[in-house]
Amino acid sequence: MYIPVEKTFACERVHEAGQSAHALQFQAFYQGYRLWPGYCCSPFTYSGPPMLETSRRPQAPTPAPTQAPTWLRPGVVVHDPSVIVDRLILDFAAELRARGFGVGGYARKGAVVIGEAPLSIDLSTGKTFVETPQAAEIHLARAIRDGADLFAIGRFPGCTDAARASKMPVGAGAGRGLPLLTTIAGGAIHHWHQFVRHEGSMIAPNRRALWEWWGAERLYDDLANGVAEVEARRIVCGPRWLMVEGPHGAGLAYLPRHPRDLLPRLPDLSKLSLRALAKLSQSWNPLEAALGVAALNAFYNRADLDGASGNGVRGFRGAPGPVVVVGAFPGVDSILQNCAIIETDPRPGEYPVAAMESLLPGCGGAIVNSSALINRGLTRILRLARHRPVALIGPSTPLTPRLHDYGLAVLGGFVARDIDGLANAVRAGAAPKDFSKFGRYIHLSDKSSAPHKR
Repeated sequence: MYIPVEKTFACERVHEAGQSAHALQFQAFYQGYRLWPGYCCSPFTYSGPPMLETSRRPQAPTPAPTQAPTWLRPGVVVHDPSVIVDRLILDFAAELRARGFGVGGYARKGAVVIGEAPLSIDLSTGKTFVETPQAAEIHLARAIRDGADLFAIGRFPGCTDAARASKMPVGAGAGRGLPLLTTIAGGAIHHWHQFVRHEGSMIAPNRRALWEWWGAERLYDDLANGVAEVEARRIVCGPRWLMVEGPHGAGLAYLPRHPRDLLPRLPDLSKLSLRALAKLSQSWNPLEAALGVAALNAFYNRADLDGASGNGVRGFRGAPGPVVVVGAFPGVDSILQNCAIIETDPRPGEYPVAAMESLLPGCGGAIVNSSALINRGLTRILRLARHRPVALIGPSTPLTPRLHDYGLAVLGGFVARDIDGLANAVRAGAAPKDFSKFGRYIHLSDKSSAPHKR
């Protein structure tokens, strides 16, 4: 049964028909229910039908599975024997470290030697040290102990020494693998094949190839790492969308299902920082993931963010091949004639999700609804559309250049201007076309991989 409660679940307005908050709470408890969360003094609101929850204890967040690595995922940069690529490894490691990832290992500092020992740079600190015969084993053990996200050694012999000493399987295993990066001259590639057998990846000696090997699945960690430890001022939950407000803006995320399982937990979740909320984007619980994405957008989609007007879809008109749209949105077929639309529930002329493997690898470009960031479909799409311009479009899109390195050439999202007005619209069940009254749709483009324009 339902207990009558006002549609706005705010702490100061929980009673109706003359009943106090305590009376409603007692009535719900007596009948074996728990009142959804209007009686709690928390900075969030909900708009929708009055609801009750039968569970008496809110669930804890469902984190993405984390554990110590049990195997090594090898990759090798294959280079000309006359070219030294240690600087490429050093720069890549420094870039990852600056983005909040843990990096272990070392690479040579050019041809500098101290006595007969080479001088190397510790990738975890950027400091130089004199390399010893046991350096590779010591650094790998430390990287595993410290939970590093990447282990790299600039010379292949050190890589094999460290891997053998660790006794960890190379190339495949259960659980989480530790990315292992090294380099080898093309003429010695047979040694690499002997080491990894049929496993491992060969990588071209350039930055873009390194990022492709790093993997699109890392973008969730990357986004969360960039969010500052600041206050989450407000969480607004409507029937279709979530809004999170931070110190410098507000972020939206589409709700993949009814929020009834999330609502009783919002009082506790509203106490978390914006960074802690953003980490929920990595959750396997779809409602938590939506809340995490809204927190990401509250940080990245700042009110003062500059960007080109519109969502960037028109730039795909001159794409050198058919454009695939994953998750249709209004008017896309009029902007991009003859595009192939993929939907979970396809209408006549559209394709099912199973068609992605056939359509994406040979496409001229792909436009992806931002809900794919929440339902975890985005990483699969990026792998299938490798080397093709891909746009992530919609109010749930984080507007940050961090995403360009994962293969997203265009980012079309929403920047809120009137946050109070947007909050009211979210409560009322507004659609994305209504959000433009309270902000602006803009897009960011990666000039190195943007689609061709006519």
